[in-house]
Amino acid sequence: MIRGIRGATTVTTNTEEAIYKASADLFQEIVTANKLEPEAISSVIVSVTSDIDAAFPAKPIRELAGFQFVPIMGVMEIPVPGALAMCIRLMVNAEVGDVAQQDVTHIYLEGATVLRPDLAK
Repeated sequence: MIRGIRGATTVTTNTEEAIYKASADLFQEIVTANKLEPEAISSVIVSVTSDIDAAFPAKPIRELAGFQFVPIMGVMEIPVPGALAMCIRLMVNAEVGDVAQQDVTHIYLEGATVLRPDLAK
């Protein structure tokens, strides 16, 4: 069964270093929590708010050992007034076996825990 695994985090500065660290950390947390192997991941969508433009957050994910062939697409979030700023979101589509929807582990880090407090671990 393919499931969408959500995650989000925030950065405090719009710098390449902060963006790369935050996106790599978030992705690794999702992979670890859901016991994913590279071959199980069919695709990853990475979105950012419009205040993040110093680097592509997909780059450090693509550079992780074993993940270089996973399709990753970057998009910009809709700029809704009052939305959480400086936010990176991931949607990891992966084969998780017979794991039920409610048993998938979604990851919300840093300031992004406010997005889904019911799912934040």
